Amino acid sequence: MFWNVINFRESQGVFKLMKDNGTLDRQKTQNLDRINSKAAFVPTNEELAVLNFNEKIGFKLTDRMNRGAWKSFWTFCQRHIGSLWIYLATYNLMNVFGLENVEKTSIEKPLLLVSNHRSFFDMYTVSSVLFRRAKRPIKLFFPVRAKFFYTSPLGWFVNFIMGWWAMYPPFFREEKEIKKREFDKFSMRRLIQLCSEGEARVIGFHPEGKRNLSKDVYSFLPAQPGIGKVIMASRPQVVPVFIAGLSNDLPKQVLGNWRGGEKIRIYFGESIDLSEFYEKRDSLRTHKEIADFLMSKIGKLAEKDRESFGKLKYEIQVNTD
Repeated sequence: MFWNVINFRESQGVFKLMKDNGTLDRQKTQNLDRINSKAAFVPTNEELAVLNFNEKIGFKLTDRMNRGAWKSFWTFCQRHIGSLWIYLATYNLMNVFGLENVEKTSIEKPLLLVSNHRSFFDMYTVSSVLFRRAKRPIKLFFPVRAKFFYTSPLGWFVNFIMGWWAMYPPFFREEKEIKKREFDKFSMRRLIQLCSEGEARVIGFHPEGKRNLSKDVYSFLPAQPGIGKVIMASRPQVVPVFIAGLSNDLPKQVLGNWRGGEKIRIYFGESIDLSEFYEKRDSLRTHKEIADFLMSKIGKLAEKDRESFGKLKYEIQVNTD
């Protein structure tokens, strides 16, 4: 790993020198990019040093499960096992709209799904729909807060049994120990790489940053600029998603499938054109503008739901009263 870091730093210096001298041709650029790609996405000794024993083991285990043949194996499990039990727990309630917008996207370029966040099970349910209904190949990644999922063996087990290790990469930004945020530099590099290259990659992200616990399903928390930074650096395909009807109570959610729980609604919007933002300066302000723009697209999908299911829910409530 030490030599990887040294090679990465040396290649950056060579890249800059050649670029300044105007001697960098396309082939050399590609070669240097390959060197950087292999080295940049390994945490440095300094970044790893801020994690405790459990966190290091949790990261190394999950990181390995999201590379190469292991990733292919767990993707197989997601498609044929994980998606099945989610389907069995939701099929009477599930309503999906706009799936064709996902089908239209290219499999050669990463697809970033950005959605509102109200339940623990938002992205699990979305992934089940994609695996069972979409024809395109899929390799899932869900960036996640490191707390719990990476800090204890129980968290590792939940990541395995619920997501087949897809909750990756981890971010420690909300940890009380500020020094652990040093590791987030690696996680950001890794996330940008996942969103930049690789066939069939689908990355799920919540611009709000955390669950919105408001009773108003059509309200949103302020968008966080981090997603704008990722998009500015990686330029992925971006599809907005609105999700409603999911509970945070797992037993209640599962039983509702047979006892008449609230309808689950998932809306996939059209791919978002962000070219106007790419012409702006790469700054925190631009990152926030991108994040806000994404939430506005999710909001438009929410309005579609309000026009149909929102009105129906109101009528049912009135008749019950």
